[in-house]
Amino acid sequence: MSSAYNDIKTRLQGSMVALVTPMLTSGDVDYKRLAELIDWQIEQGTHCLVAVGTTGESATLSMQEHSDVIRYFIQHVNGRVPVIAGTGANNTKEAIKLTQDAKEAGADCALLVAPYYNKPTQEGLYQHYKAIAEAVDIPQMLYNVPGRTVVDIAQETVERLADIEQIVAIKDATGSVERGKALIEAMGERLVVLSGDDGTALELTKVGGKGNISVTANIIPNVMSDVFSLALQGDFEQAQKLHDPIKHLHQAMFVESSPIPVKYALHKMGKIEQGIRLPLVWLAEKYHTQTDNALRQAHLID
Repeated sequence: MSSAYNDIKTRLQGSMVALVTPMLTSGDVDYKRLAELIDWQIEQGTHCLVAVGTTGESATLSMQEHSDVIRYFIQHVNGRVPVIAGTGANNTKEAIKLTQDAKEAGADCALLVAPYYNKPTQEGLYQHYKAIAEAVDIPQMLYNVPGRTVVDIAQETVERLADIEQIVAIKDATGSVERGKALIEAMGERLVVLSGDDGTALELTKVGGKGNISVTANIIPNVMSDVFSLALQGDFEQAQKLHDPIKHLHQAMFVESSPIPVKYALHKMGKIEQGIRLPLVWLAEKYHTQTDNALRQAHLID
């Protein structure tokens, strides 16, 4: 394996935020607020930033907007932390084009969600990821989130894909620590295993995971950074002490489909405008009090 691929493996760890894509009330991307969020995340200690993942509303941006946001993101970060670009699609040619654009923009790694809706077989998943890896020479991360895609990347398929040099990591958002642990044991040093589920991420780190790609880190980046820095140092007791008071936020950020609650929270915190794209809509009023109370408990709003 080339040194470049080994190097990114050592950098894909800690607290990584799946950043929202701020929008104006018109639905246009709010680049001013995006720059402010990026700066705030880095100042607060976030280790890696994910551009245009699920939380970044990748499914509602046009292909041109998708690549434009990633390019702006990378330019603004300017090498301060690694940038993971969400470039997955359920159309392999589209995923290749997005991944190529991200490479040209200078992304450190591409995050490739399992193809959604068309429900490929395990062989189809393997061939999809293999085709992207062969087409674009950039470190790539598998993203297994069956709750959103209705397809599950089996461990046997992950093991086959781990033989491909470009594939360096997997974001496991199944929420199953046992599944993550089995991946860690099978992969060894071949693949970095990261959590994509805030509620179970610390537990996965305790059994060898390298960190968390987080929704909650959008609103409380400093604590999430401290939790996973401590965990990776092996200080699980102190990590747990910091984590326990914010566990309620993980639940609050999923009272409706993400990123609806986290965008509401960031708006309440004064970080973004009230912008989201159809078919997503603003947080239902019946959840406002519950979410506000969670934010107050964490001292994020008055």
